[in-house]
This record gives sequence, structure tokens and C-alpha cells, in this order.
Amino acid sequence: MRLGGVAANLARIQSASANEAHAELVRNMIQDSEYLIEWTAPDAEINTASELVEMQIQLAVWRRKWQSIWNNIEQRQRVATQAGQWSARVLELSGLLDEN
Repeated sequence: MRLGGVAANLARIQSASANEAHAELVRNMIQDSEYLIEWTAPDAEINTASELVEMQIQLAVWRRKWQSIWNNIEQRQRVATQAGQWSARVLELSGLLDEN
């Protein structure tokens, strides 16, 4: 379930990045995603935890450089695309898609 929460937050980052007025909102969601990963990774399988930590590191880099990323439309779009790809991957890792 926690992986599902991480995936949902990453999807919200992707979606909210389309609106120029949401710079601070997206930055906060990035930070929230870092925390969610921190709480989730210790209980995940080792390969999943490894992927999550790699995502967490990149999220931290984005947060540190957020103002310059947000002001550059191409960089912002790359962040949105990457967040969407991560969301799909984390959802896959969660196994929630397998439950019917």
C-alpha cells in the first residue's frame, strides 16, 4: 500500500507540473515523495528498495535545484516525464496492478 502511495504522489508531480502556478506545490510533493520513500524502502524487497533509493536521490537533487528547474520549461517537462515513468514503475513494483 505504501508503494501505491509513492506511485500516486509521483503521478501528482507529473500532473501538477503542467501548471506554471504550481511551483511550490510540486516542490512540496517532491519532498513528500522523498519522505514516503524513506518510510517505505526499509520494508521493501532489496531490489525494490534499491530502485526507491535511486529515485529518492534524484528527487533530492531536483528539490535542491527546484527554482532553476521550474523556470526552464524543458527541464520541468523532463521532471514531469520522469515522475510519470517512476510512478508506473513503482505501481508495478507494488503488485497492486496484479490484484483483481
